[in-house]
Amino acid sequence: MDLMIFVFQLIKVNEPDLVLFVGEALVGNEAVDQLTRFNQALADHSNLEKPHIIDGILLTKFDTIDDQVGAAISMTYITGQPIVFVGTGQTYTDLKNLNSKAVVHSLLKA
Repeated sequence: MDLMIFVFQLIKVNEPDLVLFVGEALVGNEAVDQLTRFNQALADHSNLEKPHIIDGILLTKFDTIDDQVGAAISMTYITGQPIVFVGTGQTYTDLKNLNSKAVVHSLLKA
């Protein structure tokens, strides 16, 4: 958690428009736990009344999870923040907007 102090300092000094959590979709519920701990660490290291926690989520390897999107849904539910991008390959052009209709379709066919 000591590294989180440096992450918070970067956020405090640079005042970014967005703070995104980057997680791997393949790890399932472990990603939910990572996200929860990351968000809590940001809040803990902030000495502000209203700490700057994450603004959104970027999930890598999203093209490999098929119909197992439950962890992604849990991540948005727990944080109240959207999945801003999903990674579907190795390059910047492989960062895509989440297709919520495809996710719902995937859930309904299971």
